[in-house]
Amino acid sequence: MVQRSIDDQPRALSPAVDSMTLSAAAVIVHDTATQRVVLLQRSQHAKFAQGMWDLPVGRSEPGEPITETAVRELHEETGLTVTPESFTAAHIEPRKHAQGRWVGTATIAEDFVDATASALRRYLTCGPQVSLHGRQ
Repeated sequence: MVQRSIDDQPRALSPAVDSMTLSAAAVIVHDTATQRVVLLQRSQHAKFAQGMWDLPVGRSEPGEPITETAVRELHEETGLTVTPESFTAAHIEPRKHAQGRWVGTATIAEDFVDATASALRRYLTCGPQVSLHGRQ
């Protein structure tokens, strides 16, 4: 809906920043000792990419720092709790994901969500590259 001014000319709506997703986080949990990563297989009830493999991923809440988004989404999607010492497995959200598992880095599935697959491959070849200031 376009608001109208007194002279009946269209007036721009103010930005809806509070209702927009400004960032998303994909989390790579990498056990370097065994060369495995945590992947989730999207369920048949997922909104997109049904049956494909993916990283734990999710959207930030308005005003939420991306680092907090990563911690929250990892816990919501896998039950893993990030601590300085370790991760602890709990559960996987059942309607969004069909399964979760540790997967060897040399045997990553072909049927993988494109955006997160490229992030995982880049991480595995180039190491951690985090930017909190937009795309680079």
